[in-house]
Amino acid sequence: MKLIWDRIHAWLADNAPEVLASLQPGASDEQIRAAEKELGVSFPADVKAAYRTHNGQAAGERGYPPAFLYGWEWLSLERMVDEWGVWKGLVDGGDFDDCESEPDEGVKNDWFNLAWVPLTYSGSGDHHCLDLDPAEGGQAGQIIQMWHDATDRPLLAPSFLAWLSEFADDLEADVYNVTEYGLEES
Repeated sequence: MKLIWDRIHAWLADNAPEVLASLQPGASDEQIRAAEKELGVSFPADVKAAYRTHNGQAAGERGYPPAFLYGWEWLSLERMVDEWGVWKGLVDGGDFDDCESEPDEGVKNDWFNLAWVPLTYSGSGDHHCLDLDPAEGGQAGQIIQMWHDATDRPLLAPSFLAWLSEFADDLEADVYNVTEYGLEES
């Protein structure tokens, strides 16, 4: 995990120092346990290691963080719990009782599953999620994309570590441009 973060830090320092400055200090084990308790889950070791390095992003001058992880806000543990809470309220209220998604193999066809933990936020209700309740053929800890108003539920990576490593590869391959709003895919 440290080597991946070192690569990301180096690229951001050279290309997007304002994005680098938005990364918060690491979360404590107590903060991680509190988030797990609130969400009713246990994070995989790679997720805990990432959050021990940086607890997501802090808001900038505009009142929100610059785009970072895959061009979206990387949620702090507090924001993660807040975003999950919005979805939990909708699930508990029955808003998705008659809704199914069109997932990739290994992802459940729920509209939102309470074991999908939001890791990023698009600014429009969409998330990259840690999937801790995969369908047959999937694995706990895989990363999926959850669109608020579309049925697609693509499987993006088998783990947080693989997902973050691919992001570091993309940075070094110049897949992202730096804009006034942060990182944007080319």
